[in-house]
Amino acid sequence: MIPYLAAEKLTERHTEMPVGDLPGWKLTGAQDFTRPAGSGSVGEVYGAEMRGYAGFADSSGRGLYAPDEVLSVSQGNLDYFLHTAAGSPRVASVVPFGYTGQTYGRYSVKFRYDSMPGYKVAFLLWPVSDDWNEGEIDWPEGGLDGALYASSAIKGSRATGPMKFDPPNRVYSPDGPDGWHVATTEWTPGNVKWFWDGQLISQTTDPAGVPDTPMRWTLQVETSDRASASYPSAETSGYLQIDWAVQYAYTP
Repeated sequence: MIPYLAAEKLTERHTEMPVGDLPGWKLTGAQDFTRPAGSGSVGEVYGAEMRGYAGFADSSGRGLYAPDEVLSVSQGNLDYFLHTAAGSPRVASVVPFGYTGQTYGRYSVKFRYDSMPGYKVAFLLWPVSDDWNEGEIDWPEGGLDGALYASSAIKGSRATGPMKFDPPNRVYSPDGPDGWHVATTEWTPGNVKWFWDGQLISQTTDPAGVPDTPMRWTLQVETSDRASASYPSAETSGYLQIDWAVQYAYTP
């Protein structure tokens, strides 16, 4: 077994960004956010992919992807400032290591978030083809006012009806807003495992349903899918922050 706690150097308050390869995994991307970038300059400092989507509605239809109003980098953190402007919640979605993606991999991110009812996080692996029927892998996902869950969309299930997800019952993180935590996804042939601060919390149960085509890692923060035109309220605002993100290729 890979020594996750040692590899990620967990301490009581701090988790250093992993450096180099791990047994069975080759490092293909690492971002520690060491260069400051003010609002509107993240794309210039870190590249257009770090700026992510812009100018269209999020999944719920209520939020607007507006990275130049949301994203900045300071004190070694990528900051998402979630707020409402001109009557529309402002959100952002970052593609830290490009749109090319890879098939299978290990993905770790250290992050924290304020309690912000009406906003949600969806850090996900999304098909490079943009064909949702190839599946989707989410961790962490959920409202930014509580605990978060992991899930994997079963490849091919959308062809015969609504998309199905594995595991069938959601398993949530043991912690909610405010503290710093490391969320890790391990995607291998026929299996996805999800870790929280180095501890396994859930995994898939259907090997045949695990995605097996190239996917790109997307760090998406948006409005909740709860059906309410006034959610989140215009007065709700706060930060989700990312300290570091690392990506590995699967090398058994």
